[in-house]
This record gives sequence, structure tokens and C-alpha cells, in this order.
Amino acid sequence: MTAARRTSPGRQSRDFWLYWSAGTSDALGTQASGLVLPLLLLGLGSSPGTVGVLASVSAIGGLLAGPPASVLADRRWRRQMMVGSALVAAGAMGSIAAAAAWGRPSLLFLCSAALVERVATACYEAAARGTLVTVVAPVHYPRAIARLEAGEQGALVAGPALGGLLFPLARWLPFLMDALSYVFSALCIRAIRADLNPHQKSEESPPRFTAEFLAGLRFVRNESFLRFVLLWTAGVNGLLTALYYGAVFSIRGHGSGTASTGLVLALSGAAGLVGAAAAPRLARRIPAARIVIAASWTMVPVAAGLAFATHAWVYGLLLGSVSLTVPAVAVVLHSRAVLVTPDQLQSRVGTALDTACGVASVLAPATAGLLTDHIGSTATALVCAAGLALLAAYATATAARRFLPSDHGPGDDVDREPGADHDPDLLSRTQPLEAGEPS
Repeated sequence: MTAARRTSPGRQSRDFWLYWSAGTSDALGTQASGLVLPLLLLGLGSSPGTVGVLASVSAIGGLLAGPPASVLADRRWRRQMMVGSALVAAGAMGSIAAAAAWGRPSLLFLCSAALVERVATACYEAAARGTLVTVVAPVHYPRAIARLEAGEQGALVAGPALGGLLFPLARWLPFLMDALSYVFSALCIRAIRADLNPHQKSEESPPRFTAEFLAGLRFVRNESFLRFVLLWTAGVNGLLTALYYGAVFSIRGHGSGTASTGLVLALSGAAGLVGAAAAPRLARRIPAARIVIAASWTMVPVAAGLAFATHAWVYGLLLGSVSLTVPAVAVVLHSRAVLVTPDQLQSRVGTALDTACGVASVLAPATAGLLTDHIGSTATALVCAAGLALLAAYATATAARRFLPSDHGPGDDVDREPGADHDPDLLSRTQPLEAGEPS
């Protein structure tokens, strides 16, 4: 039994909004500083290639830090890890702000601070993945996850704009804001009253670190639904990232500048925010499998349309249509993944799924660039459309058959995975919120 089931509705609401505030604040600061760090490096004389290497090194550092951090988080130290990681990240960003304000920071210093911040953020995220089950009752997972998605989408829209406004005033201001956002996140997590640690049976001696790490991977491998989530989300994430970079390359090839790229970002982010707001209602009214299948097939003509687009607003509308539908899928898949995963494996399973998506995201920009160089932007978009069609066929063949039991009626014999202490029809008929629940 999770902590969310042992506490009162009012306590759950308070703890959830503290958790939401911590994540949204973190995302807002990260988006603000992430936009201007390349500008700071370029302004100090670094080449675009150097900036790209820094981004890749930071991303790889985060991917490598996530899995071992998830093992520690699933032992008993989720709150401590989240608070400590946020404060370490605050120190890293604060040092960049101080160096930018007082002099000309060296490239090595900036790279080191950015890497520390990325690793600390990966540790925070690994621990955070196991926290939702302790602050929200299972029946409210879809709405809670939708609100988390909306917070991230809102940060994606507002963060870059805020960073762009602060940087011309003083180049250190966005980094100071990011540091303060981490401090605020740490205070929010510290104020949560629920027990964030996983519930485990007492053992005379804990398993070896490697055994604990492999246990999470084995659980994903053995659970058919989690295998589906891993393959579908990693594939879609990689292909959509490649499409985005292909669109950026195409826009630049047509002679448009950064304003056009900003328009694409703004339209996509705004559509994602609308989609996140509508996701709970869609998840409540439409069977889960239909949401996944419909979204999968919707992406195919969008990708094909990008192959022939010539104006920035067309790219923005097409990518925005994808951003409009993806949040509903995220709510369905994430809610079900949380339900089928035991409390003591939440961080490891969540990190395994997100690491697969992260690897796809890291490889996608380079792949899109190579394909664009060799076969052109039109053919690259068509290749991505073909890949999305294969994933849509995979979703149609699997989701409707057995991986999303929310399409079954309450009396059907539904495949209930180990650790899934829930109503099998939960995701297709989310109940109204009780007094005091996240709304």
C-alpha cells in the first residue's frame, strides 16, 4: 500500500502541488538557462562545433548517471536524493552566474559546471519517478500526470522566452534564475509530508548494487506492457526529434532565420500545452488503446507533410498537431506503467524507460543531419514517416489486442500484471476528483 492511500485527501492535494511546483520550477529554470548557455559560449568565442560537443557530453553524462541513481532512489533515499541533487544543481548554475558576472569564464569551467548540473538533474529525476505513487491515489494518476505534463509544456513555452528577455539585460541573470529555481524545488520537496521512500520488506543484507539494477531491467523485459511502452516511446521520440531537426535544417535551407525557428517552437509548445490540458478528459472518454492507435497513425501524414512544407508556419502547424496529441498518449501510458510497477521498482523502471527515450533523442539529431546531407530534407522526412508507419502498425497489432486492458469491460478477464493493485478499467473511466485531490 502506497503512502498516498494512507493519508487524507487534503494531505494528498498539498503534497501533490508541492511536487508539481518543484518539477515545474525546475523545468522553467532549465529551459531559460538552456536557451542562453549556447549564446554565452558563442559570445566567449567558442565555435558551434564546440557548443554541440558540450551539449552532447552533458546529455551523455545525464544518461549514464540515471540508472545507478535509480537504484539508490529505490533503496530508501528518494527525498534525500531529490533535495541534495537540486542543491548541487543550484550550486553549479550559481557558479556559472557568478563567473559570467565577474569576468570571462573559461570553457573548461563552463563545461564542468554544465556537466555537474546535468548529472545532478538526472539524479533528481531518477528519484522523482518513484514519488508520484506516494502523493497521489492510483485512481487520480491520469489527472495528476496530465498536470505534470502541462507544467512541463508551460515551462517549454515560457522558459525560452524568459531566458531570451533576461540575457540581454545581464548575461548572468538566466543562470541565477535557474539556480534559484533549484533552491525552490528543494524547499518544496523538503516540505512534502508524505513518506517518499519505497515500501520494502526488511532484509538482513541488501542485494548487491548490480543485482538491484538488473532487477529493474528484468521487470521491464518480463512485463509485456512495459516492453510495448519502451519500444513505442523510444521509437516515436527518436523519430519526432529527427523530424524536428530535419525541419530546422530545411527552414535554414530555405533562407529563414532564427525567428522562423522560434515560431515553430512557439506553435509546438502552445499546442502541447493545450494537449496536456485536454488529456485527462480524452483519457476519461476514449478507450486507451484507441488513443494510442489514433495518435500513432496521425503522426504518419504529418511527417509526410513535413517533406513538402516550405514555410515556417506550416512546419509549426504540422509539428503542433503532433504536440497536441502526444500528451494524451503520455497520460495513458505513464499512468498504466505506474500502476503495473511495484513501489520498490518505480525509480528503476521509470529510469529504464526514460533512458531508452534519451538515447533515441541523443542519436536523432546526428542521424537527421547525416540523412539530410546525403539524401536531402524531403527524403529524410519520408524516411521518418515510414518509421512512424511501422510503429503505428505495431501499436495497432499490440495495443488493441492485450497491452491496454482499459478497453475491456469491468467484468472481462483482464491480464493483471504483478504489482498492479488497481481497477482494470481505471484508465478509461477516471473517477471525479474527491475533495482535496489535485484539480
